[in-house]
Amino acid sequence: MAQFDTIRTAGNVRTAEIDEGLRAHMNKVYGTMSVGLLLTFAAAWAVGNNAILMQTLFTGMTRYLVMFAPLIMIFAFSAMLNRMSAAGAQLFFYAFSAMMGVSMSYIFVVFTGISIAQTFLITSIAFAGLSLYGYTTRKDISGWGGFLIMGVIGLVVAMVVNIWLQSPAIMFAVSAIGVLIFAGLTAYDTQKIKNDYIAHAAHGDSEWLGKAAIMGAINLYLDFINMFQFLLMFMGGRE
Repeated sequence: MAQFDTIRTAGNVRTAEIDEGLRAHMNKVYGTMSVGLLLTFAAAWAVGNNAILMQTLFTGMTRYLVMFAPLIMIFAFSAMLNRMSAAGAQLFFYAFSAMMGVSMSYIFVVFTGISIAQTFLITSIAFAGLSLYGYTTRKDISGWGGFLIMGVIGLVVAMVVNIWLQSPAIMFAVSAIGVLIFAGLTAYDTQKIKNDYIAHAAHGDSEWLGKAAIMGAINLYLDFINMFQFLLMFMGGRE
């Protein structure tokens, strides 16, 4: 009986340690993501409200470089992650966040400031609720991943096709579906971050955990940014 009590007590202590570590891990994920969002919107506001910079960056071939730079950076980050330290990965994420802000600075020219602020608030509330659901639900939603990724690919194809078609109906549909897809990804990614931590916590690999927090922050950051942009296209007031 004493031996059983000792095992049970040891198990409870281990569970408490994992719970405490998980809370610290998620706090780091959300904290890193929040800094990235601040950098993004600060860069977007600074560039979007500077007519000279907008004229310079979004004229000729330069605009394509600005538009696709974040995509190039995220692919480069994925390729180099294994060779990066946790601190290096965090620094790269902040640089990526600032570049993303420059890339989406056009929103301050196309949409009214009030609609941008309202959409940001709505996105923040929706993101918080969806992420909380992903963290607390006992339902395994890992099966959502494949369908949601296929949905993202379909969205990209539809958006590329609509560059030539310029159909308002297609853009409306893409915006509405995009909101739903990235809403689902927010819950899915949150649960995945939680489960990945629990699966690896026993190893005590601090370097891996540091990188995992950065990767989790990037995934949730991209979910937030994409949900915000699709919501803005769907309901934003134009200048």
